Amino acid sequence: MNNETQDKRLHRRRFYKAEQEAGFVEAHSHDTPQTCDPAYRLAFRDIDFLLREELRPVRFQLELLKCEMLLDEAKIGSTLVCYGSARIPSPEKAEELIAAATTPERRKVAERLAANSKYYEEARQLAFIASRRQLVEQGMRQFVVCSGGGPSIMEAANRGAVEAGAETIGLNIVLPHEQAPNRYVTPHLAFQFHYFALRKMHFLLRAKAVAVFPGGFGTLDEFMELLTLVQTGKMKPIPILLFGREFWNRVINFEAMAEEGVINPADLELFRWVETADEAWKIICEFYDICE
Repeated sequence: MNNETQDKRLHRRRFYKAEQEAGFVEAHSHDTPQTCDPAYRLAFRDIDFLLREELRPVRFQLELLKCEMLLDEAKIGSTLVCYGSARIPSPEKAEELIAAATTPERRKVAERLAANSKYYEEARQLAFIASRRQLVEQGMRQFVVCSGGGPSIMEAANRGAVEAGAETIGLNIVLPHEQAPNRYVTPHLAFQFHYFALRKMHFLLRAKAVAVFPGGFGTLDEFMELLTLVQTGKMKPIPILLFGREFWNRVINFEAMAEEGVINPADLELFRWVETADEAWKIICEFYDICE
């Protein structure tokens, strides 16, 4: 069948694709004052235009669409999300961190971080358990491990998935200081975000369970937004697994919030306290009636 016959078939599209249109421009470019001016660029190829302040809503939509479309194409049906610190060391680096402390104050902080290195191992183990199951439903992969793509607890989650032979997602964020995906994130599932809001949305769009490990402002932000969404009915309940009761009770007095009346006592049941990966996975299995 020649090209002319193909073009007459009813299902053939009548407009060229954007990439074809862009190719036409490159193939027939003319070096004139008009064509060299930025105004003449195709809008979707004009980076300076796309970065204008007025185009913020468009950039929001692009960050929403890109990750959503690529995860769908990768057959990611649901995720197990792991939140946690970017500073807690792996057990093998804990002593090194303490040794590097140059003052008593810094040594004390280093010792606290090292004490919490056990949660690196629990994040790694939880990701390993979930990934080893390789659950597939209607052609879509379920409980694919997803982290913020950075170091520490995030690295542990991606690492555990890779050690189980699975692919794993990393949702990085552009920060003033250096931020790069950890080496365990699957390359075609490594995404970079400008907007925290869109990144947090993607954490939860496919989440079927969220494991929250000790962490700082970023972890608190993600955890509290998740609790708020479930508390207010914007999101259906899912297993929210809070690792490290001793840590979190030092940081947040949940019971005091209920006693003061700013949350209901029942809101304390939105999450479950856990200490080990096995505990967490058992709760997930019971919630979804997954047979071991």
